[in-house]
Amino acid sequence: MAEMISEPGPDQPYRPVTFIRGAQSSGQFPVGGWDWERQVHAEAPDGSDRAAVRRVNLAAFPTPNEADLVDALRQDPEAWLPELSVVALDPDGGVVGHALLTRCHVDGVPALALAPVAVLPAWQRQGAGAAMIRALLTAAHAAGEQLVLVLGHPAYYPRFGFVPASGYGIRPPFAVPDEAMMALALDPGRPVPGGSIRYAPAFGD
Repeated sequence: MAEMISEPGPDQPYRPVTFIRGAQSSGQFPVGGWDWERQVHAEAPDGSDRAAVRRVNLAAFPTPNEADLVDALRQDPEAWLPELSVVALDPDGGVVGHALLTRCHVDGVPALALAPVAVLPAWQRQGAGAAMIRALLTAAHAAGEQLVLVLGHPAYYPRFGFVPASGYGIRPPFAVPDEAMMALALDPGRPVPGGSIRYAPAFGD
């Protein structure tokens, strides 16, 4: 399984945020551009965001694999968590980013997999990806989740608190560089399971 994040950018370190569907910007753009954290919301439950989400994933990656993965995960009721699929909007309300957490397991204990994270090329390196990741982590914590796993850029994800998963005794089901397989414990006071990761079938072997 290849890592699934579009080009990383100079985003800010993780901090908890609140995201509400339909939230409007204050009109004051922060230094660096659009106020992304006010423009991230859960994917529309009526399915109206689905076509735009597919377009974002098709544009953000060199192959349709990630877009097809999202579509396949939607069909898996054990993996798909509707409230943990988020989109980022541009100033005109168009979907320019998408990020997703789905159910996985570590030796039978429920966990979450972060993938893919996609931003339209014209909007990359402006903070949209980081805002979506922070929103997902905040929502997962609020839902009582404990463990998030990601296979991705080792220079990008530590800013959100991710560390090598091997430090928890967590092993991916395939060979990857140790520093690329990362984990985040959302509640430091709770135990973190060790063992082998089992992804949703849509991820493949």
